[in-house]
Amino acid sequence: MTNAGGAFDVIVIGAGHNGLVCACYLAAAGLKVKVVERRHVVGGAAVTEEFHPGFRNSVASYALGLLNPKVIRDLDLHGNGLKIVERRLGNFWPLGPDRYLKLPFDLPGRQAEVARFSKADAVAMPAYTARLEATVGLLGRLVLETPPNAGGGLGDAIRAVRLGNRLRGLTLEEQQTLLDLFTKSAADYLAQWFESDEVRAALAFDSIIGFYGSPHTPGSAYVLLHHAFGEVNGKRGVWGHAVGGMGAVTQATAKAAARRGVSIALDAEVSEVIVEAGRAVGVALADGTVLRGRAVSSNLNPRLLFGKLVDPELLAPDFRRRMAHWKCASGTFRMNVALSELPDFTCLPGTNLQDHHTSGIVIGPSVDYLDRAYLDARQFGWSRKPVIEMLIPSTIDETLAPEGRHVASLFCQHFAPELPDGASWDAHRDEAADLVIDTVNAYAPNFKASVLGRQALSPLDLERRFGLVGGDIFHGALTLDQMFWARPALGHADYRAPIPGLYMCGSGAHPGGGVTGAPGHNAAREIIRDFRRRKV
Repeated sequence: MTNAGGAFDVIVIGAGHNGLVCACYLAAAGLKVKVVERRHVVGGAAVTEEFHPGFRNSVASYALGLLNPKVIRDLDLHGNGLKIVERRLGNFWPLGPDRYLKLPFDLPGRQAEVARFSKADAVAMPAYTARLEATVGLLGRLVLETPPNAGGGLGDAIRAVRLGNRLRGLTLEEQQTLLDLFTKSAADYLAQWFESDEVRAALAFDSIIGFYGSPHTPGSAYVLLHHAFGEVNGKRGVWGHAVGGMGAVTQATAKAAARRGVSIALDAEVSEVIVEAGRAVGVALADGTVLRGRAVSSNLNPRLLFGKLVDPELLAPDFRRRMAHWKCASGTFRMNVALSELPDFTCLPGTNLQDHHTSGIVIGPSVDYLDRAYLDARQFGWSRKPVIEMLIPSTIDETLAPEGRHVASLFCQHFAPELPDGASWDAHRDEAADLVIDTVNAYAPNFKASVLGRQALSPLDLERRFGLVGGDIFHGALTLDQMFWARPALGHADYRAPIPGLYMCGSGAHPGGGVTGAPGHNAAREIIRDFRRRKV
């Protein structure tokens, strides 16, 4: 596969992590690749920036655990500078003045902590964990596969048969678990296993991360499962941090791309996908520059790609309608704060570094609290008592803050993408940020006074800056109608858009969101196949 003339083989829109991953694989196959990025820096939502003098942090995406091990190996990300450090503790829930729950990564440790709330739940934990891990093992094999297209050709039929054979090989119990996790609410699924509300709430938290819904919302059990795919340094279920922040992931990927000959243009906003004779043949930039290629691969949210960059007359009415109503909403408000000292929790006192300071610190003490946060956002625009996950990466990465100081990421829910009565997030951003600070301060009374500076990003800010429509970190809700062979639409789950020569390599394609690299990996494979078959 060689490039003829001055045009590129593939133009990739967006230098987020999936776009860069896609570009790396394409270039490794001998294709001439150009990546165009709207912002001044590569990385998309996986970037590290200084937000207060002397303090740097991951601006949007904030934790590492879903990045696919194959992608890490194939792109030699460690050899290109990526270093991942593990948390000393999984998660920590302050529950009140003198009550807390810790969940270590190891099963015996989890059982010991859970036993403080329910001995029966401690007994149930191994079976629950085994069932979840077995399901992750099954679905994990599908992550790097192309879903069969509904109504597709022979290749799709073969993939569908293979998938059916796998499912037929499951026990009745395993099939029931799969059905439950795809259709039930997390609250209902967890109620089958555990009696303690605190334990159920702790486990249900994963079901609402990036999901604009309640643990009682049908389908939320799958979001819980999606976050069970975590793996760091070969250890399943472990989460960690990239030294230097999440930008270190995309900087390492950009280095891998450059070594393969990929050309990356920054401050290069695409205004249109050029289609001639029914095929995508390049892009037009906002400054008038035209870049031509034999194929175009988009890392954008499908709603942005098909709603803004593609002539709607080129799309079938049903497909156009589906993309216009592609569900994008995760209820996310992101904050980064510079701290003079570590939080001093009343339930576990001390500003000296302790294991819980390195963990995911979650404000969400009950299932009702998680549910009410969503209902508040639906009614008022944002939660009166928000759910907050706070990470303090400077506890295990000294590159982010001055000595003796710290940075914290606060991932907050639920904050409606659109406020009632036409109100703007620009007018309410600081009010919401104050509420977040006050909520943490109720559990750690030194927190508010320790804040030296802050950065607040509303759902609108996340959309403007990173193209996260509605603040949706997944580029589209992970609901049953937007997953696997229906992501982003039936008939187009194979990363091929309805327009020949146009492909989708972002989180809006299978297997969905998170910093995984899997959509970029899979899309590149399909593009390469089409080049080899001379379909491009």
